[in-house]
Amino acid sequence: MRHFPSAPISIIKHIMLLLLICVSCQSLAAFSDGPYVTLNNKTMQVEWVCNNQMSLQTRKLTKELTFNQCGMTLDTQLQTPSSKQPAIFSNIKKYAALSDVHGQFSVLKTLLVNHNIVDSKNQWAFGAGHLIITGDIFDRGPDVTDILWFLYDLETQAKKANGQLHLLLGNHEVMVLNNDDRYLHEKYVKTEQLLGRDIDLLYASNTVLGQWLRSKNVILKLNNALFMHGGLPASFAHDKVSIAKINAVFSQYLVNKERPQFAKRLFGRNGPIWYRGYFNNITDKELTTLLDYYQVEHIVVGHTSQSKVKAIADNKVIAIDSSIKHGKQGELLLFKNNALFRGKYNGDVELLVE
Repeated sequence: MRHFPSAPISIIKHIMLLLLICVSCQSLAAFSDGPYVTLNNKTMQVEWVCNNQMSLQTRKLTKELTFNQCGMTLDTQLQTPSSKQPAIFSNIKKYAALSDVHGQFSVLKTLLVNHNIVDSKNQWAFGAGHLIITGDIFDRGPDVTDILWFLYDLETQAKKANGQLHLLLGNHEVMVLNNDDRYLHEKYVKTEQLLGRDIDLLYASNTVLGQWLRSKNVILKLNNALFMHGGLPASFAHDKVSIAKINAVFSQYLVNKERPQFAKRLFGRNGPIWYRGYFNNITDKELTTLLDYYQVEHIVVGHTSQSKVKAIADNKVIAIDSSIKHGKQGELLLFKNNALFRGKYNGDVELLVE
């Protein structure tokens, strides 16, 4: 191997400086983000980014949150922080489910409008139906904040119509809340820099969206289906681990570096946010054990990307990560008239499971 003499330190520093200048030049592209709302007793601090500039307002705490700055608008009711939402529902006549949106608001909105779940003005149009999103709103894409506020407001609208919106926690929600920023879109890296706080602090427990995220479950049973981001191995059925225990312990140790053994199991590779066994090594007997214990016929999961919504393992598993993260198209799962359907991007439906 041919060896070259080492470059002088001054030259290396000069090259590094040029590289930093290039990175700074790229980061000057104008962008806006927000709002981030922190609650302080009787006031709220509202922060946002407008054309690469940080802005801040301190307002009196009210029940309504309105915001109209730099092309970003928000008009919603502030929700009262609550304990865990219910996780078991029965006799639901219709529902829709999707997963892994990853900051792609345009694809999400198109899907929901084309299937009459919301209208063109972001208003709930699904009546008493339920909308389930099995995690991973965060990371990869550029519209995470927009999606979170959209879903925050939509949840209130759904309740007023006797419907429900269920946002379940995925591995990327957990990563962000624990300041694991490996997959942050560069827009949010810039937001961190401009607002002077790491991503986990922008969603701290005293923020509106941080409180809201902490109220979310990680597993949901609706009619004859069990919903989660990744899945569960059969060991959870063998050990008779209830839905209530999974949600309670997951919530308790959601943002915690010191977790007891069972919590480590929940947050590990074979827990509900990371498991991928349904797509490679689980047996039919193990799947049947899970279905029997949780008294369901289907397990509905995201996390493992597909080209479309699919029923696998003799319809025991429904895969709903339809690669929305690429920002081009996606699908959702529809339940109506006692059957399951693929909801295609253009609004067409195709029977999946009778």
